[in-house]
Amino acid sequence: MLKIGRSEASGQVTFALSGRIEEQHVSELQELLQTEKEGIDISLDLEEVRLVDREVVKFLATCEARGIRLENSPPFIRKWIDTGAI
Repeated sequence: MLKIGRSEASGQVTFALSGRIEEQHVSELQELLQTEKEGIDISLDLEEVRLVDREVVKFLATCEARGIRLENSPPFIRKWIDTGAI
């Protein structure tokens, strides 16, 4: 189960994600990100993420390439993104 929290401070929006993120959640996350204003800094806080699948890792890598910060990423996610093990 995925839980999403949104906070905003000083022109930055943070989405705190927790739980399990699966391919079926990617479209929902894409929609959330697209609804934010142009030029606003966005970050995804992954501290409470426990499990992801391959498509989610691809999505997160794409987000990072677009300038979205991945904060508090669990080591296994960071490793998969950095090594391209997706």
